[in-house]
Amino acid sequence: MSDVSSRASAEAAWVRVALTTLALAFVALFLLVPLAAVFWEAFSKGWQLYVDSLTEPEAWSAIKLTLLTAAFAVPLNLVFGVAAAWAIARFEFRGKSFLVTLIDLPFSVSPVVAGLMYMLLFGAQGWLGPWLAEHDVKIVFAVPGIVLATVFVTFPFVARELIPLMQAQGQDEEQAAMVLGASGWQTFWRVTLPNVKWGLLYGVILTNARAMGEFGAVSVVSGHIRGETNTIPLHVEILYNEYNFVGAFACASLLAFLALLTLVVKSLVEWKIARAQAASLNRTREARLASA
Repeated sequence: MSDVSSRASAEAAWVRVALTTLALAFVALFLLVPLAAVFWEAFSKGWQLYVDSLTEPEAWSAIKLTLLTAAFAVPLNLVFGVAAAWAIARFEFRGKSFLVTLIDLPFSVSPVVAGLMYMLLFGAQGWLGPWLAEHDVKIVFAVPGIVLATVFVTFPFVARELIPLMQAQGQDEEQAAMVLGASGWQTFWRVTLPNVKWGLLYGVILTNARAMGEFGAVSVVSGHIRGETNTIPLHVEILYNEYNFVGAFACASLLAFLALLTLVVKSLVEWKIARAQAASLNRTREARLASA
């Protein structure tokens, strides 16, 4: 059977070379060349103009708002993701499948539609708009609306990383801790959380990357108020439409750098996860051999 499988998977050398060349050409054409073009255009007028484009008041305001939005969205999704994953992976309850569907909702709904939903709820002509205006509370066209829209589009990432991981690990270690007298919180902090720490970090990285790069939902609820409600992606769009290409590409290069940094950290976390899974598998095998 192995000989048949090896013959079936063997290909001529020219086929392997052709497929590899095609894959590398695709990556270069659609990923590397545009990325290099962003940095080339950003520095095309010199280092000083690049720095000035990032430090001018409107750009600096967009950078601070992007970081502020991520600072709210990531912890909120961290708490929700851990709670949802723990409930789904460890318990059976009515409405469990509905909760899983809700977690996947942002993957199936366009971010623009998500922004329109918040406009329908909190806008001046929305369901809660008159009450909010009466009490001088601003949601849309303000920071709270941007944070809410970002939280909506990013909340699946942590939960979706943890659910399959916790289901695969099972409950043996947690049950053993409970039998030995550990409380629920002690079991969570000392057993559950250490076992999923790398998957949790992976989900946080993806959440942060999406939060800083989100455009569609934020574009709808922000109002594009320069210096107040523009995040970096929105600021890039405005500068590009005004033919300020150096400023646009300078801000875009900042997002590109954050994306590359995220990719590096993501690769390190994936390597750590693979090592942790291999170590866990080895411990399981050793335990089975010892019991046998």
